[in-house]
Amino acid sequence: MATILQPPQAEIEQGRPSGNNGGSGGGFRNLTPKGGGLRLVIDSSGEPTRTGIWVGLAAIAMSFAALTSALYVREGSGYSDWTHISLPPILWFNTLALVLSSITLERARHRVAAFMRGQQSNRSVPMLWLNLTMLLGLVFVVGQYFAWLKLRSEGLYLPTNPNSSFFYVLTGVHVIHVLGGLGGLSRVMLKFRSATSPLRRSTIDATSYYWHFMGLLWIYLLFILWLKL
Repeated sequence: MATILQPPQAEIEQGRPSGNNGGSGGGFRNLTPKGGGLRLVIDSSGEPTRTGIWVGLAAIAMSFAALTSALYVREGSGYSDWTHISLPPILWFNTLALVLSSITLERARHRVAAFMRGQQSNRSVPMLWLNLTMLLGLVFVVGQYFAWLKLRSEGLYLPTNPNSSFFYVLTGVHVIHVLGGLGGLSRVMLKFRSATSPLRRSTIDATSYYWHFMGLLWIYLLFILWLKL
């Protein structure tokens, strides 16, 4: 006669997440290790978040590819209104600020990861790198504004000629995306300081991927602007 083996009740109970973990919070709060903090919880939502950011970056890349393709087509159309312009020198300083911000963000990401693993108990060092990244990002945005002022002082506005139009459109759309990255970075900083809404690893990873992509995209745009305008 066949015998049905029942799993030990103790193992079943041990595998269940506790429903009484200091309140009504569900999800990850119920999986918090006994005697540990929320920062030690594995982020199981990381894969969908990373997939989403890559889909978003692909869409951004295609939009800028369309804009640069339009620039090439317009430049090769043979119209006499294509007048080359000199790029404002501050663009090189802005590029340096954006590159440095990627380096500081990587430093911040590693420091935050060390804190979440419990290898570092002080939040001040990760916050220092995050604040420095934010500052360099703002320097880039302000520098782009000064680049537009430089063109305006030369009498070059958005409708002046196709060259100035493409310059304002490409740099302006890129700045809008950089501002989105600064918003994401602000969210990371708020969650890192919060005790009730902890920062997930997938959040800072997605923010880092986006920010590094903005840096690479700007280097690509700067090359196109230098080559064609």
